[in-house]
Amino acid sequence: MGCGGIGGIIACGLVERGVDATVVTHNPAIADAIARRGFVVREAQGYRIVPGRAHAALPEAPGLFDFVFLTTQPPQVVAAARTAAPHLRPGGAMVCFQNGLCEPYVEEVVGPEQVLGAIVVWGGAMTEPGTYDRTSAGGFVIGRQDGRDDGRFAALRALLTPIGPVEVTRNLCGARWSKLAINCAISSLGTIGGERLGELMRHRFARRLGLEVMTEAVVVARQCGVQLEKVSGTLDLQRIALTPADVNGPGSPSLLAKHAVLLAVGAKYRRLRSSMLVNIERGREPAIDFLNGEVVRRARELGIPVPLNRRVQEYIGAIWRREQQPSVRLLRQLYADSRAEVYAATAGGYRPSAEDRASSAL
Repeated sequence: MGCGGIGGIIACGLVERGVDATVVTHNPAIADAIARRGFVVREAQGYRIVPGRAHAALPEAPGLFDFVFLTTQPPQVVAAARTAAPHLRPGGAMVCFQNGLCEPYVEEVVGPEQVLGAIVVWGGAMTEPGTYDRTSAGGFVIGRQDGRDDGRFAALRALLTPIGPVEVTRNLCGARWSKLAINCAISSLGTIGGERLGELMRHRFARRLGLEVMTEAVVVARQCGVQLEKVSGTLDLQRIALTPADVNGPGSPSLLAKHAVLLAVGAKYRRLRSSMLVNIERGREPAIDFLNGEVVRRARELGIPVPLNRRVQEYIGAIWRREQQPSVRLLRQLYADSRAEVYAATAGGYRPSAEDRASSAL
């Protein structure tokens, strides 16, 4: 269910190996393009074309399915789950591939026993209908919300391994929160800045914003009782989160090391472009409420200030309403506008560091 950047690449991998898969997209242009040309996927090694078919709606009487792969954007995940629920085989499972914390929403539709999670640890984009660009290598991390083992993991792993290596986690919630914090920075700041990740991470102020956004998410996760777990191939949020000394200090070795990590991430994933920005450009509602908005909601319940995540949510809302245009200049504006609130939310209060003064001069 869903045939955008991630869904299209996964669907292509299944169809290419002859898996009995029904591919559904509610975008007729995607369905038409795949019918004419097949799935077109470009990777580092080149590109391939796989003949296939995508339906513009779930066919009538489609039979029963062992798995329903939910690869829509988060705002559409509940509707997709409801559409597919009558056709899920008893003992089957819906698998959430979205960023954010979507499993609880799908559990409300089909119950917790029929929901598994799959964290995608690679990048993909649809450059035009039916044409996909895999922007980075990687695989999947699968698990259950309750951390239990599941007999369906073996079958799910067999389906996904040809697309990328699969790990099983007993702490899906902790892994989800780690990926959420990363996406709150990379996807959301990429939407505001309007550039690919490699270009954005060249700017010190953009790296500082990324560190601060992730740190707010880490603080909320900890207060929710979540034990953060590093997602394979991504950042260790326990190490990357800013300390009070990082926030108010003149430039500690710890802070320099964290900037170096983000520079390395920018170099490795330099081609990555925010899928949220792509969706806005195509007139689709951004998933901001499932990323930074999720952090803001949880923080409000806990009475924790998260001023930067709140401002990011507001800025992307303004972009969606066409009140602002994505640009590095707009990202600089976010940095300048957020300084007083960000530092007021820390124990030391607002004390501009040498880094802040240097960043303001850039």
